[in-house]
Amino acid sequence: MSTYPHTTPRSGRYLALLALGALGVVYGDIGTSPLYALREAFHGPHAIPTTPENILGVLSLMFWSLVLIVTVKYHLVIIRADNKGEGGILALMALVTGHRTERGLSPRRLMIVLGIFGTALMYADGALTPAISVMSAVEGLGIAAPALGKWVFPLTLVILVGLFTVQRHGTGRIGAVFGPVMFIWFVTLGVLGVSQIVRNPAVLAAMLPTHGLSFFFADPVRGLLVLGAVFLVVTGGEALYADLGHFGHTAIQIAWFTTALPGLVLNYFGQGALLLRDPSAAENPFYHLAPQWFVYPLIALATAAAIIASQAVISGAFSLTRQAVQLGYCPRLRIEHTSSREMGQIYVPAINWSLMLLTIALVFYYRTSSNIAGAYGVALSTLMVMTTIMFAVMAREVWQWGLLKTTLIIGVFLLMDIPFLVANGLKIIHGGWIPLAIAAVLYVLQMTWKRGREILVMRLGEQAVPLQILLGDIAAEPPTRIPGTAIFMTAQPEGVPYTLLYNLRHNQVLHERIVLLTVVMKEVPRVPPRDRVTIEALSSGFFRVKAWYGFVDEPDVHEIIERCGEQGLPIAIEAATFFVGRETLIASERPGMAIWREKLFSLMSRNTPRITTTYNIPVEQVIEIGAQIEL
Repeated sequence: MSTYPHTTPRSGRYLALLALGALGVVYGDIGTSPLYALREAFHGPHAIPTTPENILGVLSLMFWSLVLIVTVKYHLVIIRADNKGEGGILALMALVTGHRTERGLSPRRLMIVLGIFGTALMYADGALTPAISVMSAVEGLGIAAPALGKWVFPLTLVILVGLFTVQRHGTGRIGAVFGPVMFIWFVTLGVLGVSQIVRNPAVLAAMLPTHGLSFFFADPVRGLLVLGAVFLVVTGGEALYADLGHFGHTAIQIAWFTTALPGLVLNYFGQGALLLRDPSAAENPFYHLAPQWFVYPLIALATAAAIIASQAVISGAFSLTRQAVQLGYCPRLRIEHTSSREMGQIYVPAINWSLMLLTIALVFYYRTSSNIAGAYGVALSTLMVMTTIMFAVMAREVWQWGLLKTTLIIGVFLLMDIPFLVANGLKIIHGGWIPLAIAAVLYVLQMTWKRGREILVMRLGEQAVPLQILLGDIAAEPPTRIPGTAIFMTAQPEGVPYTLLYNLRHNQVLHERIVLLTVVMKEVPRVPPRDRVTIEALSSGFFRVKAWYGFVDEPDVHEIIERCGEQGLPIAIEAATFFVGRETLIASERPGMAIWREKLFSLMSRNTPRITTTYNIPVEQVIEIGAQIEL
């Protein structure tokens, strides 16, 4: 297991509590798949006949998908591809990019494209998971009492609004409350499954892979269509990887092997045993598992589990957002830490409310969980293939795997991933295009922001005066110096920021001590505090300070100044004056980006929170200096 800086050492008791929290935050997504996965194969417009051969075949495919994809691929292999404790597709991209940069190589364009588009798909998943989980749970009302079916839609909307409202309390507190509930849920899944398995133990034959293989190859076209339903049992694998930074390898694996996996397997086999005995239960095999007296309590518990289901993708979206901001693919957003023990537990208000609006829009569009299922599969099967390809590049370049080993392992993963991708791709024309469209829009926004920032730094660099020239001019004709320290925030590690030039030109004075401060983001999750600051002492009272941060670190001016003092540059922050730039961006015909992208970047820049908020700069000590920049 990786070492997690800045976190409390994990004792046995704390690890157990962390594993319980992981049940609530990580496994809600995959834990609610029994609500709809088997139903989608045997009920609806594309249902297959409920024959013993078909039941055992589909069940076998589901069992081995859980074993091979979630357990082997994600829990035993992919989860090891952490970037110093952080997981997720952006962390994987940064791992390869940082490794190539250290070797003096340029970043792989393929990794950037897959990483950013994969991130965009995770946001689409963050809206689809609450929609399908909550709606499929509430649809149980129609099974218990058909007259209550009309309340499914409005009740779903009320629950979703409440779900996103409680996010501000943080994943730590939510996990503490939801973890025990999710434990009860998985135990209930297992008990319901066992109650049917003992009545028809012949269903256990589905553990033999021959049933799944014979079912698929007897009619490959039918088998391909059914794979879309089978895939629903593994949704959530990507979320557990993205939530790695929240809980760590060990806690996530303990929760899976001791509770989540047994509960899921027993429940799926229980549903299969029920269908073998009563094929008419295919309408909703999950709720038909329960005795009549337990249906309403089960609906309440399923609804609670569905609320919890959204935590995996929502908290994953928060984590990805922080990484995207620090890596330069997303504008600065307000990020709130919700735990003093686990630095990975955060809340991003802008993302939370955006996901809520998108989720509600999807519910209005699809209307039923069965309609959502197709789009859900399209998004996640695409994401899984992307992760496999990125992992292959990482294994070759970072882990130095041989060609034969990489080909064999990645080949096995793709043999599982690609059929699922093809099966779900058949649903693109039936609403599956929506998550791809959402991801495409988000991809354009992220890439535009990244490229726009690069162009802006380049334009500022073109106007910058070499520092040595300025220092020579100051030595030749000293300006009036006033007491105190002026800190000029600049994204340029070289040259003189325009804020300094404009201040000198208009005010014709300089502070006794000038600090040119640049915050530099590295392609690693965290930078040790001892390596945080580097100081270069120049002439005429000038100092160039670089503060180094990782993509999950939170830059803070107070910390930077404290580190400066430790390295021989004491600064009284309460007496310092901070100069920051405020650029007005103008789209132009100059080479760089298309005009429409420059206008989009300008719009995004105008709505970005100020640097004073991002870096915790005392606002009453800030002087803003504006400039017009042609992109």
